[in-house]
Amino acid sequence: MLLVANIITGIVAALHIYFLVLEMFLWDKPMGLRTFRNTPEKAEITKVLAANQGLYNGFLAAGLVWGLLMGGYEGFHVKIFFLTCVIVAGAYGAYSVSRRILYVQAAPALAALVLLHF
Repeated sequence: MLLVANIITGIVAALHIYFLVLEMFLWDKPMGLRTFRNTPEKAEITKVLAANQGLYNGFLAAGLVWGLLMGGYEGFHVKIFFLTCVIVAGAYGAYSVSRRILYVQAAPALAALVLLHF
C-alpha cells in the first residue's frame, strides 16, 4: 500500500510542478488562457499574482518530493504535512475560485493521505 501511496504522492507533486509552469510561465499564453478561462487583458493584469501562486505550488511539489526522497518515519511526516497543505489549498481554491480545483488538486492529495495511513 505504501508503494501506491508514494506513486500518488509523486503524481500530486508532478501536478504541482505543472501548476507552477502554467501559472508562472504560461499564464498569458494560449494554453494558460484556456486552462484558466482568462482573457488576455485579465491575464496581463493578474500575471504577477499568478506567478506568485505558481511559486507556492512549486514549494508544495518540493516538499512532497523531499518527503518521498527522505523515506522512513521522517519522510512519512513530511508527506503528511505537505499533502495536508495541498488539501487545504485545494479546498480553499474550490471555495473561492472553482469547484474543479477540489477534484484536480485536493482529491488526489486526499487519496494519497488516506493510503499513507494503511
